[in-house]
Parts: sequence; C-alpha cells; structure tokens
Amino acid sequence: MNSKSKNIVKYNRWGYIFLIPFVVVFIIFQLVPLVTTIYNSFFEHYFAMGGIKEVGPKYIGFENFKTIFTKGDIMVYFKNTMIMWVLGFIPQILVAILLAYWFADPSLKIKGRAFFQSVIYMPNLIMASAFAMLFFSLFALTGPINGMAKGLGLIKESYDFMANTGWTRGIIAFINFLMWFGNTTILLLAGMLGIDTSLYEAAEVDGATSSQVFFKITLPLLRPILIYVMITSLIGGLQMFDVPQIFTNGSGGPARTTMTLIMYLNKNLFSKNYGIGGAISVVMFLITGVLSMIVFRFNTKKD
Repeated sequence: MNSKSKNIVKYNRWGYIFLIPFVVVFIIFQLVPLVTTIYNSFFEHYFAMGGIKEVGPKYIGFENFKTIFTKGDIMVYFKNTMIMWVLGFIPQILVAILLAYWFADPSLKIKGRAFFQSVIYMPNLIMASAFAMLFFSLFALTGPINGMAKGLGLIKESYDFMANTGWTRGIIAFINFLMWFGNTTILLLAGMLGIDTSLYEAAEVDGATSSQVFFKITLPLLRPILIYVMITSLIGGLQMFDVPQIFTNGSGGPARTTMTLIMYLNKNLFSKNYGIGGAISVVMFLITGVLSMIVFRFNTKKD
C-alpha cells in the first residue's frame, strides 16, 4: 500500500469518527424506541383501576391490531387527518408556487423582496399552540368574529363554530396553511433560483409564452423540491396533533370529526395502554411509509 492510499484510509477514518455522535443519538433516541414500540404492540400491557393495577405484559400476538381496526375507529381518525391535511396543503402549495415564481422572476422588479420573504416566513416561527389559542379565542361564542358579525347584522345570536364539522376542520386546515406556506415558498424559491437562466433565455428567443416557460421548464425542474415538500408535508400532516388538540380542547369535536391519529395515540398513552399505543404507532409507521412511497413513485414517473 503506497503513501497516497494510506492518506485516503486515514481521511475516511476521520469521517467515521465524526459520524459517531449522530449514530449514538440515532440508536438511543430513535432506533431503540422504534424497536421497543414494535415489541410492545404484540403484548397486552395496561394499567387498570385508575392506574393502580398493572395488567401484563402478556404476549397476545396481533390482537392489539385487531382491536384498533374493529373497535378503535382508526380508519375514521385516519380519514379525519387526511381531510384536514389536504384542505391545508392544496392552498399551501398553490400559494407557495405563485409567490416563489413572483419572487424569482427578475422582470417583475418587486421592491422590498427580501422584506416580504422574511414576513411570509415569520408565521412558521410562531408556536402552533399559540396559533390554536388565537383562533380559538377569535371564533369563540363571545369572540370578536361573532361580535363583528352581530354588529354588522349578519347574525342575531352567536354562532358556535366549534359545533360545525366544516368550520372546525376548515379553521384547523387554515391554521396549518398559515403556518407552513412561508416555509414552502422559501424552499420552492431556492429551487427556482437554482435553475440555469440560459434555459429561460433560450425559451424567450424561441418565442415561448410565460405559461409555457412555467409548465415546460420551471415545474419539471422543480420536481425534486416538490417531491421533498409533498413527502415532508404528508409526514407532518399524519403527525398533526397540537392544533386540533388545543383548538378542540382535546375532544376532537364535534363528534370526533377532528380527532387525528396522534390524538388517538395520545389518549391511549395517557391512559397507559402501551399495547394499543404500540399497535397504533406501528400502523402509523406503515401508513406513512406506504403513502410516502406512493407520492415518490407518482412524482418520479418518466414523462
């Protein structure tokens, strides 16, 4: 082995050394809890009599999974989660693409571009719980929305927005849209600014319209960023918890139509039903993996 190859081996060794902290943290805080959760999903293990009496752990195979599908309404909560995610994601991606395209187009000459980019990102820095409490206060029976509506003569009595499924889901979706559209805009803008300007110049010389440039050049080259945004947003949507939890005071109302998968999981973990909680976590892990793979495969099809 010559001196050059020895130096390469030493350099690679330092790379592995720098990876050790990440590997240790990953094993302790992610891999071990994941394996433990899968293990617990096959056992009956909960606390009865108000947490005084411990039952189990007792191996019961796939009984926990049968329970959550036959008695736990997990598919209902999955549908609730997906409806609120879609209601928030569709306007989020449309508005983000439009804003990113405006910011990336030098011909528009938008004044104060950096200021507006900072402003639209600011809602992402505010805690979700603060947003949920704000909108809960706004749409309460004695809140300013009802007050203004009565002042304008639109309604005679206060309207209970939290008792209407459409309004409750819509408000939760709007909160998620408001929190994340700025982050999505910045990601898409970074992708658009990375596109070679010579492609746009060539299209302009060929007489392409602005819509043709957008759909034939910008969007196809943005596909990797769009895939990343869709998958990360999907994973975040499946983990939706804090906004509906606070906005509905943990009830998932009205009639559990805003109860999400994580809220359902939290109720079982709060009651210390580790077996059912583990089964729900495993099902969520599988759902997330399958949906992410579908999104990835759908967006990477060859034209």
